[in-house]
Amino acid sequence: MLEPTRIARLREAFVAADYTADGCLELLGAAAYAALARSESVPALRATTGAGALQTLVRLFLLQRAVSYPAAATALPVEEALADGWLVRTSESDVRATVDIRPYANDIAGEQAAAEAWIVSDLGCAVGGAGGIGSGAATDQGVSRGELVLGVGGASTTLANIAVRRPVRRALDLGTGSGIQALHAARHAGRVVATDVNPRALHFTRLSAEISGLGDRIEVREGSLFEPLQADETFDLVLSNPPFVISPGERFTYRDGGMAGDELCRSLVAQAGAHLEPGGYCQLLANWQHVRGEDWRDRVASWVSGSGCDAWVVQRDVQDVTTYAELWLRDGGDHLGPRADYERRYAEWLDAFEAADVEGVGFGWITLRRLPEQGADVKPILVAEEWPHPVEQPLGPVIEQWFERQDFLRAQDDAGLLAAHYLLADEVVQEQVGVPGAEDPEHVILRQNRGMRRATKVDSVGAGFVGVCDGSLGAGDILDAIARLLDEDPVVLRDRAPEQIRLLVEQGFLRPA
Repeated sequence: MLEPTRIARLREAFVAADYTADGCLELLGAAAYAALARSESVPALRATTGAGALQTLVRLFLLQRAVSYPAAATALPVEEALADGWLVRTSESDVRATVDIRPYANDIAGEQAAAEAWIVSDLGCAVGGAGGIGSGAATDQGVSRGELVLGVGGASTTLANIAVRRPVRRALDLGTGSGIQALHAARHAGRVVATDVNPRALHFTRLSAEISGLGDRIEVREGSLFEPLQADETFDLVLSNPPFVISPGERFTYRDGGMAGDELCRSLVAQAGAHLEPGGYCQLLANWQHVRGEDWRDRVASWVSGSGCDAWVVQRDVQDVTTYAELWLRDGGDHLGPRADYERRYAEWLDAFEAADVEGVGFGWITLRRLPEQGADVKPILVAEEWPHPVEQPLGPVIEQWFERQDFLRAQDDAGLLAAHYLLADEVVQEQVGVPGAEDPEHVILRQNRGMRRATKVDSVGAGFVGVCDGSLGAGDILDAIARLLDEDPVVLRDRAPEQIRLLVEQGFLRPA
């Protein structure tokens, strides 16, 4: 039941027992806490044999174990929890939880310190997919497996970490699920709209919002993609962890979009610009098909074309069609059912990919930013790149800075680049590669230890240039000094430098002073 006053008392009981992310980590220890993320509960069970309120709440809501009624009564308002459906009796003396309620430290990207939150999801769906539930049509609780609502997983955490976190007036969480992105957005947005095609997901979002003390800042609406919005309704930030899985059918609402191939992600990207304020961001996770004879970059670029947005697309991984099918068949629990059914469904996936000439599936993130209202001569920028390497999270500030640097570069011709002053980014190091004992290195590598953690090769002039970029001198003046030092023609250096400066600024090694 969604009764704010009683849910507030439940939240007070959680806080009093220290049923928070930090409290659970301290109780369980790092190893047992990490094991929960792998769906392994034995270490946590061994750490919660005591009779304290925190141990009881962990066993109830994290481990989904029955506890005695007296133990539950010492930890929370048990009669209200039973009446409102959070708990049910398993016997005269024991109770168990009907949902997973997971503490969530809502502190990504410098959000305010006192930001405890709790995510409400279906039992067994807090981490990963629905595979732990079994392969039947419904769960033991009678919930259709197609309507299950997931909690915190790797995809939701990824999106939360890449989101641009700046104070905004209105934000949209499209395909909200259990409300994870909406809770984050509510910390820095005046108002949040959360949409989903699944009514159960919207109810879980409202529960998550109320129990986290944010119910008055989050509005829920039912519908697919942008359908629940008015035609002219716009936002400063749109976040979406959509049902991006490219599957041959629509079995699970939380992952299958019900459209052919990657059409759902294409449709979302193509429509997003119309619902963004000038300068507003849309950030989403997506899958896209690698079609035989087609560059995936061209495919995604066609989604963005005509949106009125700058775009940065990063492909983080690519899987062949067999690996991809197996991943999502296991996610759906098909490997737990009859072998003949598993093989039939596997063949359906491969048939669909073969019919569409799909050789693989890419996964990554897409960030769109609506162009500020300027003249018609301002052309959108699209960069689509493959970057499977480790990055430093949270990446939201890095993404926002990337778009700011694109604005700078778009406004500068070569003369402007040479007249500008630059600063070397934090924690950039130089590596020299060459034969031991040689007078000069064969290569000079600049490497970032922050953000995207890129590396790029420069020549001796480029290395010397970035080494003195402290904002005090213009780029042209620095190049003239290097030319005198190396006894080279300064005109030649000035002619060839803008291309390298543009690359170093775009990739974040240098920033305008």
